[in-house]
Amino acid sequence: MYLGITSPIVIDHPDTRAPWEHDAGIDELARIAETADRLGYHHLTCSEHIAVPNDVAAERGGVYWDPLATLGFLAARTHRIRLATRVLVLGYHHPLEIAKRYGTLDAVSGGRLVLGLGVGSLEEEFDLIGAPFTDRGARADEALAALRVSLSTPQPEFHGTFYDYADLRVEPHAVQARVPLWIGGRTPRSLRRATTLGDGWIPFGIALDRLSEMLRRASVPDGFDVVLATARPLDPLGDRDGTLRSLTRRRDAGATIVGVALTSVDAAHYCDQLEALHEIAPEIGAVFEPSRPQSRPSPTKGPTPA
Repeated sequence: MYLGITSPIVIDHPDTRAPWEHDAGIDELARIAETADRLGYHHLTCSEHIAVPNDVAAERGGVYWDPLATLGFLAARTHRIRLATRVLVLGYHHPLEIAKRYGTLDAVSGGRLVLGLGVGSLEEEFDLIGAPFTDRGARADEALAALRVSLSTPQPEFHGTFYDYADLRVEPHAVQARVPLWIGGRTPRSLRRATTLGDGWIPFGIALDRLSEMLRRASVPDGFDVVLATARPLDPLGDRDGTLRSLTRRRDAGATIVGVALTSVDAAHYCDQLEALHEIAPEIGAVFEPSRPQSRPSPTKGPTPA
């Protein structure tokens, strides 16, 4: 089981945002990313919303940093940690937009992109940008199929009901031969979508016993990732045993990767928490990648991580 971080600062969800994050910015975020990178954490995240209605923002937060701009900046400040969208809403983009913009991010970061993708549920936001809402599931399935054949080639071709293209070039493109696609959701249908069209599943809002049952009933391919988040911020410095219990429960439920949020009073404390978690998590089998030097990639070429 690997550990990534659910990035602080970039979202102001009331369940996870600490008071200090309201006044924090890119310098604090970069410091945290650099620490996680040095310690061998698996990934950091950034989510996507374009404009959240005020009544919805009161429940789920109204601050959502743009993932492409944010992860592009952090790519230049880190060397090996993966850069994960959690999640992009498929219905807001043409597949070739994602292939070009995030393929470029994969290229300049040396092959560190993970695309977390979702169908989306905020109808007001779909309406705002003129994106179809009622058939978003079918469109998302086809977009995933299109992305699979389009991300890592300069001459993508796809023929479907909603998307149809050929005889064109997309450069730069992703340098990974297979960019990991993690599919978000909380239903059996989302799990089927993930196992048939993706490389991992990012469930949310599901009790762990129910999640384990869903995984047992599913046909999960070899190498498939189950990416779980912590229910609340962990405190490895102040509650070592509670931290290990939370991670153990997720491991036992089937997680291959856990994205953690951490209790903190400022960016320095957050980095101290990352150090403490790095020290204790191997006791329950969590794995961190060993440090290794890595040269900066060129804009169109770069190593594909193992």
